[in-house]
Amino acid sequence: MLWQRLITGPILIALVLGVVWFDASLDAWSAARGLPSGLVVFGFACVLAVLIAREMTAFYRGAGLPSCTTAASLAALLGLVGTCGSALFSQGVAASGVLSSALALMLVVALLRMSRDRDPKGILTLAGGTLLAGVYGGVLLGFWLLVRLEHSPWILVGAVLTTKSCDIGAYFTGVSIGRHKMIPWLSPKKTWEGLAGGVVLATAVGAGLALLTTDATVVADRIPWWIGALGGALVAIVGQAGDLSESAFKRDSGLKDSGSLLPGMGGVLDVLDSPLFAGPIVYWLLRIAPSS
Repeated sequence: MLWQRLITGPILIALVLGVVWFDASLDAWSAARGLPSGLVVFGFACVLAVLIAREMTAFYRGAGLPSCTTAASLAALLGLVGTCGSALFSQGVAASGVLSSALALMLVVALLRMSRDRDPKGILTLAGGTLLAGVYGGVLLGFWLLVRLEHSPWILVGAVLTTKSCDIGAYFTGVSIGRHKMIPWLSPKKTWEGLAGGVVLATAVGAGLALLTTDATVVADRIPWWIGALGGALVAIVGQAGDLSESAFKRDSGLKDSGSLLPGMGGVLDVLDSPLFAGPIVYWLLRIAPSS
């Protein structure tokens, strides 16, 4: 319902801004003690990882597949810790070992879950589902933590706003002039006109937010406007792929939303479906981009 969205939306915005402000305020404290930045964001991401894993298991159950909430949650946390933990090692071999170990442990978690029941029936599906939850709730979310290790948390806010602006542009453009269905068998309401409108708005928002970083205190946070524009276009397209992927999950499971935690919006995945897919794009673009 619209009135629920109008209440839930501002609460979510206030929560995110509060987390980001608190996280930024601890940067000096963490640096003085030799700790990595982003400790508050990391704690918040751990909560999100568990919530995402729980919603993934709801999809599995809806589709009649074996699942385990505990195994999926552990896999998501392993994926998150492995992804951001790998960045703390200066040697590439050690970093790869950390991430690879996390992925291997995800499989071990699924196998241990099977051994508890002493029944191998459904283990292939359970193992696959556990690994998928680990990637969705851990690895993809972990890319945002990698960005945080090298940039201010406000850069995260700008990247998420740019990604979500595509949804706004796509909705209003689709409602106004949408005629040609994009993927009617998966998402009947999405149109090519809507996608174009979303990409245009995200490109403009990305460029505009990048211009605001010109005088940023940290050089790494100074994003050239053309990188912001390019990033806006890319995260808009990739973010829509994330939205469509979740739509496929919901159709297969017969669920309307991924959950009911957020009144008027559904579940955590219903809100983060596009940012999760956009995370790798944001990380690599900022990684290779020159500072303005």
